[in-house]
Amino acid sequence: MTALASRLGLAEVRARAFLLGPGITLSAVVAVAAMALGAHYGAPVMLFALLLGMALNFLSQDDKSAAGIEFTARQVLRFGVALLGLRITVAQVAALGWAPVLMVLVAVAATIVVGIVLARLMGFRMFFGLLTGGAVAICGASAALALSAAMPAHPLKERATLFTVIGVSTLSTLAMVLYPVLTQALGMAPVQAGFFIGGTIHDVAQVVGAGYSLSHDAGDAATLIKLMRVAMLLPVIALAAALARRHEREQGGDQPSGPRPPLLPWFAVAFALLVLLNSTGWLPAWLVQGGQGASQFFLVAAMAAIGMKTHLRDIVTVGWKPVALMVLETVFLAALFYGLLQLR
Repeated sequence: MTALASRLGLAEVRARAFLLGPGITLSAVVAVAAMALGAHYGAPVMLFALLLGMALNFLSQDDKSAAGIEFTARQVLRFGVALLGLRITVAQVAALGWAPVLMVLVAVAATIVVGIVLARLMGFRMFFGLLTGGAVAICGASAALALSAAMPAHPLKERATLFTVIGVSTLSTLAMVLYPVLTQALGMAPVQAGFFIGGTIHDVAQVVGAGYSLSHDAGDAATLIKLMRVAMLLPVIALAAALARRHEREQGGDQPSGPRPPLLPWFAVAFALLVLLNSTGWLPAWLVQGGQGASQFFLVAAMAAIGMKTHLRDIVTVGWKPVALMVLETVFLAALFYGLLQLR
């Protein structure tokens, strides 16, 4: 009986692998290509993954690869978000002191609130404001993917996520070039300039590039502030999950349509546990570095899969309002963080 159950289980695993394998493999190949292009040209890897995926969107209509692409866009994405917890430790956050932590809390919360308010004023759903505001306020494309995974299903959800990734990657690259010049023009000291860069540029890679282009002290300060912003991903995911549950209750009335969802998505819980585990110092360096690399690869592969599910016409028809929304959020964050630095 046990042998029969074992054979049935093995057969199910093989069937699952046969179903998902082609799509997962395609997403992984595109991810490798995107990472190679990003390293060669010094451009955002997520943007390359998105564009390459969109060029291959016909593959998502193929019965052989569709299931694996869908799995990568949803489940592999969640694994990548969970492993982001290995990027930070409690000690790194504590080393900032209370003033920078308070500045980050205020800047992230205010940017998200402004994003939601502006989105509603422009006629968008609240969730689009949370998605764009969270991406700008926290860690760019990674935050956009994490928040999207926690939000309720919607016909335009993937289109909104794609636009947000494109917008935040473009703005982050521009900021990487312009903000170091701006800090010098404003006469900021190295550490203060690092705080500004770490508190305002969206993606981690661009923060590191911009900070260390000024000086080692500026780069260290920028990286620490940026890690604090990454740590804000957990409470913001919790907020998105809570709003999603409320939205689903409103849509479904008083009668629940299925099992009650958890207070936090499993990948958010895993993120928090990995932060705590990484903070103990028990994990060997090779394991932490491997987890960080796996996180990046999973997120890039998920972005490639999302690109494969999308047509270019879905992006070019978004209009000027979403662009204006993200630009306004970016300008607000920069102005607010500069103001907070003057009060420090």
